[in-house]
Amino acid sequence: MDAKYIVVSTTFDAREAAEAMAQELVERRLAACAQLTPITSFYRWKGRHERAEEVLLAAKTSAERSQELVDFISRHHPYEVPEILVTPVIGGGEPYLRWLTEATAAAHRE
Repeated sequence: MDAKYIVVSTTFDAREAAEAMAQELVERRLAACAQLTPITSFYRWKGRHERAEEVLLAAKTSAERSQELVDFISRHHPYEVPEILVTPVIGGGEPYLRWLTEATAAAHRE
């Protein structure tokens, strides 16, 4: 992946589960920041049209930590087939991007 920064998104059926995941990702320094947004999803699942109220989690991380973050979500997500999408960040405010790098540095401890 050519991007230096990544946003990983996933959805949950309960805010509590999304909050727990967001907290864990930030505590483990897999994400510098995780944001939650309520959404309504329309999709096809097992041959049926579905509609669900969900919570979208968007986690910002460095490209270096992105696979680790994806693997963590895959192992701990409650869905049978969780949505896990990786979106490259092609630019942004330099101070924010520097902070993102520092906040996800594996060796950095506060």
